[in-house]
Amino acid sequence: MTIEINAKIRSTQGTGASRRLRHTGRVPGVVYGGGDAKMIDIDHNEIYHKLRAEAFHASILTLALDGKNEPVMLRDFVMHPFRQQVQHVDFQRVDMKKKMHIKVPLHFKNADIAPGVKLSGGKISHVMNELDITCLPKDLPQFIEVDLANLAIGHSIHVADLVMPKGVEAATHGTHTTEAVVATVQVPRGMVEVAATAEAAAPAAGAAAAPAAAAAPAAKKAK
Repeated sequence: MTIEINAKIRSTQGTGASRRLRHTGRVPGVVYGGGDAKMIDIDHNEIYHKLRAEAFHASILTLALDGKNEPVMLRDFVMHPFRQQVQHVDFQRVDMKKKMHIKVPLHFKNADIAPGVKLSGGKISHVMNELDITCLPKDLPQFIEVDLANLAIGHSIHVADLVMPKGVEAATHGTHTTEAVVATVQVPRGMVEVAATAEAAAPAAGAAAAPAAAAAPAAKKAK
């Protein structure tokens, strides 16, 4: 599904101009990459509602500008500190023939039937909620699926375990490697505390039983 965003060329710039633009229900922005940067503005209601859709953040968008359509990606946006108001938005042009580097969301499934949860009472911990990937624009997925169906207590799913869509690779750089943990099943804190209490109580119970055992032979001799 193609997501289209409508924009107009913005001739004025600066803090005062941007403030006046926002008062008219428009949002200042810029589109850059693959040519000259252009100052644009967008209807606030349109961009506000589209920003609420997850797919808008990880899709190749169609920017309708000056009667022409061009593929772009959302690169950044700024919200007002306490109002539900978009302050600024940045788009980057996309070369459909070149691989791109982008973060996509992770969608977790089958957490309820994971052995670590269903049989052991564990709790799923999401170490990552998005993944860096590289791919051609035509292969860009809206999300990567993470299947938790076989995850046991104390075990983890790593980046290397994920099933990538065709043409998509995990981007490895710095500490982000194929061995990075995506999700794990942890023992609930309450269960850990109960186990620790039981272990601490065991030696005390043994120590209490020893004097009683020693007293039994003495009682028999007294008789």
